[in-house]
Amino acid sequence: MRDLGFPINIYLAAFAGALVTAFVALPIWRAWCIHSGLVDDPGHRKIHDAPIPLAGGLAVLTGLLLPLVVATVMLKFDLIGETSSAPLLHGLNKRALQLAAIVFGAAGMTIIGLLDDKHELRPAQKFIGQLLIAGIVAAAGVRITLFVPSVLFSYAVTILWLLTVINAFNFMDNMNGLCSGLGAIGAGIFGFIAATRGPDPQGQYLVAATAFLVCGSLVGFLPHNFPRARAFLGDAGSHLTGYLLAVLAILPHFYDKTVPRPWAVISPLLVLAVPLGDLAWVVILRWRMGKPFYMGDTNHLSHRLVRGGFTKTTAVVLIWLLAALLGSVALI
Repeated sequence: MRDLGFPINIYLAAFAGALVTAFVALPIWRAWCIHSGLVDDPGHRKIHDAPIPLAGGLAVLTGLLLPLVVATVMLKFDLIGETSSAPLLHGLNKRALQLAAIVFGAAGMTIIGLLDDKHELRPAQKFIGQLLIAGIVAAAGVRITLFVPSVLFSYAVTILWLLTVINAFNFMDNMNGLCSGLGAIGAGIFGFIAATRGPDPQGQYLVAATAFLVCGSLVGFLPHNFPRARAFLGDAGSHLTGYLLAVLAILPHFYDKTVPRPWAVISPLLVLAVPLGDLAWVVILRWRMGKPFYMGDTNHLSHRLVRGGFTKTTAVVLIWLLAALLGSVALI
C-alpha cells in the first residue's frame, strides 16, 4: 500500500462538501416530496405508521452533483492550487467521457427509481430502464475486462455487474440506514483503494475524489434516516446507491503489475460482500419456495437478526460492522 501521494485536503473537501450539501438539501427535497405526494404510506410489511417522504435519493444526487459542478468550475478557472489541480485535470481530461456517462447514469437511475416510487413500475419496466442505462455507461468505456481480450465479454459482464449490484442495494433497503450506510462504507473503502493503489496514480485521483463525494453524500443523508427516519431513500435512492457503488467497483485499478497481487481483482467482491451475499441468499430462498425473486419478504439478514432478538438499530449497526470488516480485507 502506498502513501496517498496527493493533498489529502482535496479528498476531505470532496467528502465534507458532499456531506453538507446532502444534509442541507434533504429538508428542501423533503418539503417538495410532501407537496407532490411522493411519500411512502404505511401498509403491508411497513414499520412506520405515518407517510414518510421519499426524498433520500434526490438529496444524495444533489450532494454528489453540486460539489462536482463546483469543483469542475474551479478547476477550469484555475481556482485550486497548481499542486492539486494538475493531477485532477489530468484525470478529468482522461476520463471526461466516462465521467459524463456516470453522471448521466446516476440521473437516469434516480429517475427510474422516482417513477417506481410514484407509479410502482412493473419489474420488467424497471429492468429495461436499468439495462439501457447500464449499456450506455458500458459503451462510454466504464467496463470490466478481467484479463479477457473480448469486447463482447466486457460489455456482458459489465452490464451484468451493474444490474446485480443495483438490485442488491435495492433489496438491502429494508431498514433505516442500512442501504445508505453500506453504500457509504463501500464508497469510502473504494476511495481509499483508489487513493493508495494503481499503476497510474494520477488517473486514480479523480476516482478517489469521486468515491469520497459519494461517501459524503450518503453520510449527509444518514442523520435524516437513522435511527429514526424523517425521510427514506426510496427506490430512487437505492437505485442510485447501487449504481454508484457498482461503478466505483469498476473504476479503480485493483491490479498493479509493479506490485503483483493476483488476488487483488476480488477486492470489489469483498467490499460489496454483504449486499451481494444477501441478494444471493434471498433469491435462492425465494426460488426454492416457488416465489418470484423480485417479490419482497422478511428473509433478509437484517430481518433474521431482529427475529434473533436484536433491535433494528443494533441489527443495522452489526451489518455495517460486518461490511466494514470484510471490506477492510481488500485493503490488506
